[in-house]
Amino acid sequence: MGRILAIDYGEKRTGLAVTDPVRIIATALTTVATPTLLQFLKDYCAREQVDIFVVGKAMHMDGRPSESMQYIEPFVEELKKMFPEKEVVRIDERFTSKIAFQTMIDSGLKKKDRRNKGTIDQIAATIMLQDYMRTINNKKKI
Repeated sequence: MGRILAIDYGEKRTGLAVTDPVRIIATALTTVATPTLLQFLKDYCAREQVDIFVVGKAMHMDGRPSESMQYIEPFVEELKKMFPEKEVVRIDERFTSKIAFQTMIDSGLKKKDRRNKGTIDQIAATIMLQDYMRTINNKKKI
């Protein structure tokens, strides 16, 4: 069984989170400059077994795609071409950045440290990954 890797795609930088090999724990991995993302994923997948990519689906409150989808969709297509053997799952990412920021506050991070947008991106990716894991675990129970 391989890892699940979540991608909080952004125009400038992208937050990544990953499960352990047995898919029990979701952990923040890193933040990558978006232009180098595909190469990072290629290198990472050469070292670690990844079976599933979870990519955020940026939506407005009314369910319409947000403006950032114009950047996310071409990335998803490239990801599928680069890794045709891996599953790519889309998950609603509404509120993940807000939840990530609140998590930073709740954990006692200083105001200066909360300004690091890369940390917010990593936490947002971790939240998406936890949501996905919760979804698949709930399906197993049914």
